[in-house]
Amino acid sequence: MNVPKSGYRVFSANSTAACTELAKKITERLGVELGKSVVYQESNRETRVDVKESVRGQTIFIIQTIPRDVNTAIMELLVMAYALKTSCAKNIIGVIPYFPYSKQCKMRKRGSIVCKLLASMLAKAGLSHIITMDLHQKEIQGFFSFPVDNLRASPFLLQYIQEEIPDYRNAIIVAKSPAAAKRAQSYAERLRLGLAVIHGEAQCAESDMADGRHSPPCVRNTSGHPGLELPYTSLNEGKQQAPFPGIELPIMMAKEKPPITVVGDVGGRIAIIVDDIIDDVEDYVAAADILKERGAYKIYIMATHGLLSADAPRLIEESAIDEVVVTNTVPHEVQKLQCPKIKTVDVSMILAEAIRRIHNGESMAYLFRNITVDD
Repeated sequence: MNVPKSGYRVFSANSTAACTELAKKITERLGVELGKSVVYQESNRETRVDVKESVRGQTIFIIQTIPRDVNTAIMELLVMAYALKTSCAKNIIGVIPYFPYSKQCKMRKRGSIVCKLLASMLAKAGLSHIITMDLHQKEIQGFFSFPVDNLRASPFLLQYIQEEIPDYRNAIIVAKSPAAAKRAQSYAERLRLGLAVIHGEAQCAESDMADGRHSPPCVRNTSGHPGLELPYTSLNEGKQQAPFPGIELPIMMAKEKPPITVVGDVGGRIAIIVDDIIDDVEDYVAAADILKERGAYKIYIMATHGLLSADAPRLIEESAIDEVVVTNTVPHEVQKLQCPKIKTVDVSMILAEAIRRIHNGESMAYLFRNITVDD
């Protein structure tokens, strides 16, 4: 009886040509052909996947880059994974450089942790392993019931700084917020540069809703059963009142951040802002303005995932930002045509090496050499 030799195949789950560019670069580096499959949307917008070759007993890698239509890309990945599972693939490994919904990894008011839901859906569809890059929060790996390899783009971005930014020794690494200070500190220590932190924010920022600074509401809610009322503050008396003894809570002071400012000296320096995701760029434009006011003569933004939604290219082009450097984990060729300040760093090399090592059963430690938790 002939037993087929176990091998591996690489498929792309994207239905648009622009999103398959990364998959083609990865397969070229691996020296293999892209698996034969058809992914398309029917007239009623349902996703259909047809696998055109046998995958029985093989290890399958599905490369899925996430375009603007996030939900369609997720369904393409789920449907393809399930199609390969029912075709008796041995292992199904997802290569998802930018993991969608990663910002929805915390409970906010009456919302939900969508990232956890997506992790469960991928496991149910048949995935047994995921390769991703620079998760928004590293704790997201705990949402999965199977292994997750969270690769880092920092070596490629650091190399770009050293090779493409003239006089980078006169630069200073800037954290856009105190929350990003650890990442910025890691970059600063590797490049032997100084560190600055932008503190404060513009009014009506998104984080106002995220961190609950307006909760509980200032106005007493009189609806509902009287016996279930919570203590409230009387504006006339200034005292805490409770409907019955034993339930008295301390008054919560509302959060109020100062106007945007810079902690650190950026005068006469090149300012390099580092982050993991750049999507809406209003905060970066505001940061660039304040850095210019403080004397920085060039401003670069380095990020792993360049989503660059809405009017981001126009805002970048009209701003004080000199250059935005992102990797090709997310397709952004259209944005580059709209804004020549956007530059791309190719990370297909590390993704291809991760695929090769996983297939051969080799250690992944080499890909994480000199990588710290804060990278």
